[in-house]
Amino acid sequence: MKLTAKATGAVLATAAALLISTAGAFAYDGTNCKAPGNCWEPKPGYPEKVKGSKYDPKHDPEELAKQGNSIKEMEARNAARTKHFQETGEWVYDVDKL
Repeated sequence: MKLTAKATGAVLATAAALLISTAGAFAYDGTNCKAPGNCWEPKPGYPEKVKGSKYDPKHDPEELAKQGNSIKEMEARNAARTKHFQETGEWVYDVDKL
């Protein structure tokens, strides 16, 4: 059987497409997963516990509390605005003017 250059090219292109399309089937199969979808594994040398290691970010508690404090202040301002609105029927955005 004699194949022409066109036929040989078509066969090679088909084989290449088949090889590329099946490459995904041989990807990571999840054999080291702790649970389905939980397949993260640390790099070698990464500690079991991060706290106290060189990877510990050592966040400042005051910095972490800033957002919580600002939310509490915002809620207090909104409560003052709402109370004033319910009493007078006038909405005042600037709490200092209440």
